[in-house]
Amino acid sequence: MENLEAELKLLIIDIFELEDISPANIASEEPLFGAGLGLDSIDALELGVALKKKYNIHIDTHSANLVEHFASVKNLAHFVVSQQEIKTA
Repeated sequence: MENLEAELKLLIIDIFELEDISPANIASEEPLFGAGLGLDSIDALELGVALKKKYNIHIDTHSANLVEHFASVKNLAHFVVSQQEIKTA
């Protein structure tokens, strides 16, 4: 899971061109939106598209848990793994 979290941190840095931030600066449990990393709803869309492309997963935009899945890097990692498991089942 730690490797996936590291990949996700690099992806976030790359997508949003966060040149002043390294993966070590992003705590896995830190909020990605609002007071945490400071991402917004447009960023969430971009992140969702990037996750779909990189991990070939489905993101249900009507899911009641979507906000929770995108809350932190740790949550995103669990979400990606769960979606990959569904796909292979």
